[in-house]
Amino acid sequence: MKTRSPSSKFWALPLQLVLIVPFVVQVFGAVGLVGYLSFKNGEKAVEDLSKQLMKRTSSEVNHHLDAYLSIPHKVIQTNANAIRMGLLNVRDRKTVGKFFWYQMQAYDLTYISFNLPTGEGGGAGRYDGKTVTIDENTIKTPRLPKNSKTYLTDNDGNRTQLLSTATWDTLNEPNYTEPAKAGKPIWTRIYTYYDPAYPPYIAASAGSPVYDATKKLIAVVGVDIHLLKLSEFLRTLDISRSGQVFIVERDGMLVANSCPEQPFTVNKNEIKRLKAIDSPNPVVQGIARQLQQRIPNLRTITSTQELQVNFQGEDYSVHIAPWRDAYGLDWLVMTSIPHSAFMSQINANTQITILLCFGALILATISGIFTERWISHSVLRLKQASQAMASGDLDQTVTDGNIQELNVLAHSFNHMAGQLRQSFIALENSNAELEARVEERTVELKTAMSELQRTQAQMLQSEKMSALGQMVAGVAHEINNPVNFIHGNLRYVEEYTQGLLGLVQLYQKYFPSPPQEIEAELVAIDFDFLGQDLTKVLQSMEMGTNRICEIVLSLRNFSRLDEAEVKKVDLHEGIDSTLVILNHRLKSKPEFPAIQVIKDYGKLPLVECYAGQLNQVFMNIFSNAIDALEERHSQLTLEEIKAKTNTIWISTIVKNNTIVIKVKDNGLGISQEIQSKLFNPFFTTKSVGKGTGLGLAISYQIIKEKHGGKLSCDSIPGKWTEFEIELPLLQLSRT
Repeated sequence: MKTRSPSSKFWALPLQLVLIVPFVVQVFGAVGLVGYLSFKNGEKAVEDLSKQLMKRTSSEVNHHLDAYLSIPHKVIQTNANAIRMGLLNVRDRKTVGKFFWYQMQAYDLTYISFNLPTGEGGGAGRYDGKTVTIDENTIKTPRLPKNSKTYLTDNDGNRTQLLSTATWDTLNEPNYTEPAKAGKPIWTRIYTYYDPAYPPYIAASAGSPVYDATKKLIAVVGVDIHLLKLSEFLRTLDISRSGQVFIVERDGMLVANSCPEQPFTVNKNEIKRLKAIDSPNPVVQGIARQLQQRIPNLRTITSTQELQVNFQGEDYSVHIAPWRDAYGLDWLVMTSIPHSAFMSQINANTQITILLCFGALILATISGIFTERWISHSVLRLKQASQAMASGDLDQTVTDGNIQELNVLAHSFNHMAGQLRQSFIALENSNAELEARVEERTVELKTAMSELQRTQAQMLQSEKMSALGQMVAGVAHEINNPVNFIHGNLRYVEEYTQGLLGLVQLYQKYFPSPPQEIEAELVAIDFDFLGQDLTKVLQSMEMGTNRICEIVLSLRNFSRLDEAEVKKVDLHEGIDSTLVILNHRLKSKPEFPAIQVIKDYGKLPLVECYAGQLNQVFMNIFSNAIDALEERHSQLTLEEIKAKTNTIWISTIVKNNTIVIKVKDNGLGISQEIQSKLFNPFFTTKSVGKGTGLGLAISYQIIKEKHGGKLSCDSIPGKWTEFEIELPLLQLSRT
């Protein structure tokens, strides 16, 4: 009669469940963990990527604003210097208008003007964005109410016919009154203009007063520049494909935006600027209104801010960066990007990861079932043989299988069965011997059964741990790869990288012989090269930031054109700063090889001079040398260019209490006839739009009159040209 423990029906489980259920539960747990981590990593990646993209875009916009909006003040400074030095006679309105016409060919500006305290003035403008016209304003009188005339011009800037007349009150216009009141270069206003005959536009106006030596106002010079060009630039940014970039004033008025809509409206022939909250673009309007709720007063924003907003069920990251210049502009650059721009690909990758995990789950389950059947088949034979023997059939033999441990158990079982058969045969011969043999065989049977149970438990645990180890190693490997690609910010990258490399080296030290799969993976990814190259990449990034610092420092050194005091400066610093600014012209281009600059600097003391004006001289001379080399390039064959590299030589020495600076190029040279006219005002050999003829004239006046030095030119046509500057070490007081 068979007996069973009362609790066995609650705890005894089939071998199939014992093998499959824990395995499947573990795989399900791994799949859930991978899915959760994949989702969280995707969210973190979107946040980091959107921040980096918006910071890069904001920086790119700031650099463009710095470069683009510096043009009006550079032109103003040039015109002010020309008027102050007497090179440009403001009473000769016809000549001034033609000079401004040439400047309009060289720069993409809206208007260049001058206004006198008498009410007279003039300028050159591009009202339709293409044709340059010349304006001339006389004194407004009752007999002459329409005192402003606009002329069409030919291709040389000569007036051809009167286009229109109008009334213009110079002395009450902001572009005259505000710079005169400020007494320095400023931005006067941002205005819109619309005439049915011309496209509407928005422009910024800058102006500067010009004084004589007695501080008497001579004139107010001004320049207007298109702001629609800023919108065109914003639309070219990579972020504009999915996000929005817009620039606003502190009162919320739109200056430019990357959307197709303009920052103004035209209704019944009237043009009106818009605030960002009134933009016809729904995304710009919605984000601006949410920002207004969070920050009612935009003037309180003094540093970069990052916000998260939700518009129409879509999450947006918003980056706000203040931008200012030295002349009064104070704007905010706002960059927004929807999370969906990144989440679509990340969600797709997450879905693929989850599908792969479920595929692995299915394969693992199928593998577990086959493994269970493989193991349980051998165990089942033992079970059936044991049951048969328990029923009295001692003629049982268990054949070998594919599992070594079960074969050992089968051999033990077969041996036990043989011994039992011998015991039953001996039992028939002797009861006494039977009792002894039964007791002996019973002990052996118990021992064999204990060994069977122990062997079975060891086998199950071994298979379970082997499968679990493979699964954990695979999951850890799959999780580790994407986690290594998620990083914080740049300043921690090197520290984290060194830590991870150190950890891998410890694993290599304590586990020098990893599994074949890991060894193959190390060879496939070329781990040693990866560690070395990563350090080089970080060094390249550091070199890039150092390069930016050099450019910023060079721009600061160069932008001292408005300093009116004599100071002791390092001339080499001014030369190097100018070369950095012209570096884009020195570099190689597809149609033009690089220009080699050879410096031979002597040991110079600090020199008393007007640093900003000398920088202007260096800029004019270096630019002329580059122009000469470009002209030479257009006239030579490829073989001649390779045989004679484009080169500029710069040397400095101290000679008899003077500083001598020589700038030499191997261009086409200058004939004696042209050399005699080089320093004459308005003399130029360049085509229209490439030169005004004032660069060398102003440079000559700066060197000779301002510094009491000498500026000369020597050249051999077809071979080289050399400019020589002589400056005294000390400056005597000059009027």
